[in-house]
Amino acid sequence: MKLTDFTTLLVLGLSLTVAAPGCRKRPGQITPLPGRTGSNVPDANTAPPLTESGLPKAETTGGFSQVDPNLRKSWPRDREIFKSDTVHFDFDSSAVKPQEKSKVSAVADYLKANSMDAVEIEGHCDERGTEEYNRSLGERRALALREQLVSLGVGADRIDTLSYGKDRPADPGHGESAWKQNRRGEFILEMHPK
Repeated sequence: MKLTDFTTLLVLGLSLTVAAPGCRKRPGQITPLPGRTGSNVPDANTAPPLTESGLPKAETTGGFSQVDPNLRKSWPRDREIFKSDTVHFDFDSSAVKPQEKSKVSAVADYLKANSMDAVEIEGHCDERGTEEYNRSLGERRALALREQLVSLGVGADRIDTLSYGKDRPADPGHGESAWKQNRRGEFILEMHPK
């Protein structure tokens, strides 16, 4: 009798083990890596229509508006205007520190006063960790800053995000002082062509 109960449990356990991988969730919208194209990027002929401000009309996906990043690719960019508003993060964290939130507010104020312009947020990491992990962490940092801007009243359709992971260090050094500078989110102004 006990052997039959054990066999039944064993067969049931194996069945669940084999069936469980089929229950995994599929990832939602994935940010394309720089210089790569993928099937999740829409064709230019199917781009969303423009809004009154000349910005592309966004489609809502998973609570965020998604805009084709190529729609503003040809817009002039200014990397200097928000240079002092670079947000720094703690090790292995994408949480915006309270002392950094005033920088995000300054960017939001500018964007609200200049409704035709947009912003690109670059997420960066220090050199520790694998390339894949740092690319993901950089994306989480950029998305955290995007969420902060949206909560301050900036339209999500005016914010692009990009992760460079550890590929573009601000300081090429190999110690904590360099790593502090490299764990950052940078804002780049995308100026509407007039």
